Amino acid sequence: MHNRKYLPLKTTLLFGIALVASPSSAFAQQIASDWAPMEDTEASAPVAVEEESQQRGIAREKPRLDVTPYIEVQQVAFADLDGGRDILTYTTVAAGIDAAISTRRAEGQVSLRYERVIGYDSQVDSQDSVSGLARGSVAITRNLSVEAGALATRSSLDGRGPNRGSFQPFSDNVTQVYSVYAGPTFTAQAGELAVNAAYRVGYTKISEEDRGALPPGQQPVDLFDDSVSHAASASVGMQPGTLPFGWTATVGYNREDASQLDSRFEDLYGRADVIVPVTQTLAVVGGVGYEKVKVSERNALRDVGGNPIVGPGGRLVTDPNSPRLVAYESDGLIWDAGVLWRPSRRTALELRYGHRYGSDSYTGSFSYTPNERTGINVSVYDTIQGFGGSINNALSDLPTAFNTNRNAITGDLNSCVFSAAGGSCLNNALRTARSATFRSRGVQASLSETNGPWSSGIAIGYDRRKFLASALGGQGQIAGLIDENYYLSGFLGRQLDRQSSFGTNVYANLNDPGQAGAPDSYGFGANASYNRNIWRGLQATAAVGIDTYEVEDFEQDVSASALLGLRYSF
Repeated sequence: MHNRKYLPLKTTLLFGIALVASPSSAFAQQIASDWAPMEDTEASAPVAVEEESQQRGIAREKPRLDVTPYIEVQQVAFADLDGGRDILTYTTVAAGIDAAISTRRAEGQVSLRYERVIGYDSQVDSQDSVSGLARGSVAITRNLSVEAGALATRSSLDGRGPNRGSFQPFSDNVTQVYSVYAGPTFTAQAGELAVNAAYRVGYTKISEEDRGALPPGQQPVDLFDDSVSHAASASVGMQPGTLPFGWTATVGYNREDASQLDSRFEDLYGRADVIVPVTQTLAVVGGVGYEKVKVSERNALRDVGGNPIVGPGGRLVTDPNSPRLVAYESDGLIWDAGVLWRPSRRTALELRYGHRYGSDSYTGSFSYTPNERTGINVSVYDTIQGFGGSINNALSDLPTAFNTNRNAITGDLNSCVFSAAGGSCLNNALRTARSATFRSRGVQASLSETNGPWSSGIAIGYDRRKFLASALGGQGQIAGLIDENYYLSGFLGRQLDRQSSFGTNVYANLNDPGQAGAPDSYGFGANASYNRNIWRGLQATAAVGIDTYEVEDFEQDVSASALLGLRYSF
């Protein structure tokens, strides 16, 4: 778990650089200020005692390593409530591991599961799947640390087709996604100057699967294959004190190279930011700089009729001799200004308005942790990225200690990850696997809470994507296309007694793909499970679930599932 670090109560006003606290924010080229009032609005004496006791607790804390490997077998029954399928049954055999480490130098958590589906007839094919999530960081020296993350999950391929929130073995429009990233972060103090640098490299790959039937009149669009992304940044700054304001100078470079159509996204930027305290709890923030963004691709090979050639995986075949086609380019001044409100060390609100990517840009964040059991987070974002880069960014935003929530029926990881500090979702990154780079703007809010035997979390969000493709290239039909997605994810769990527990999960999403004639799609569902310890690591599970999706005026499906299983944890 994270060791909480409290700011001194009676110090000069502090100004922090985003890279120190959150390298991922710097990689997204958004400055997240960290500033505390001269005196906290809460009572200082109890806080001081709390800080001192926590410091003594940290000093006595022993390294913690929890490793729980397991095997399990489950029997699943599936019923299509709309008709069209008989009641289907299949067996799953799975092996997995849940592990967490927390020491003075290292924090991390991993949840990994391999599953084999055994089908009994032609409607359920035997197949394998892997799902897992890992996040960790380790301090190499006092100034140098390394963080990494990895994800394996299933996701929908195309927002216009069937979109189940619960991926059964016979589901169409599903792909396996793999993503990993790692990189160092350096922080140092040189007198009053804070010096910071970070680098991250990531790789993302999806498998080739059948996207299923599309609504009438809709043609397939090009799918992502794999990509390598890089993000580097460096900054130097000073807190208020010697000067009546704080300042930071930052430079950075982001790049993603995708194999499909040899797509390339590059972003080079430099900016200077200041923070000017106005009162003990309010400050004015702003920044100005230069940014050069370029998105380019190669054309697709074409047949004698001039039509793009589609390869065996349903992807366009790249013409290696094609000149690079510019899909988007922006070069010039960027700026933003706003306010930062910090009434206490537990509450922070930052709002900014500016000019970026050739248009108005809005960003912001709100965090509130009233106690160690509750966390609320809201973020407003505006960035350009590709499919692989978006997953790497979402991974890096996840905490290194989290609640592992899985679908009670399929074992898949749920789309949102919750921790004591709040939640973060992968919905935006995973919802469509198109190969084109896009500008993503939206908002996400989450609440998580642990209260005695109860634990809960809920997240809602909205994401708007504008795809950046060359009108002259193989995917010119989606150049400038805008699609939108609304989503909700939540869970509730309770430890009933020393031997038993239950958990529930709910989800909902609405997707507007934006293409002419493409209908909206809806999906929502819920599942619940009961777990009972039988004997020395042997646990029985019973679960039920209901899922529904609808592609407007095209296809609808309502299904119910039930599961009985045994798990043995070593």
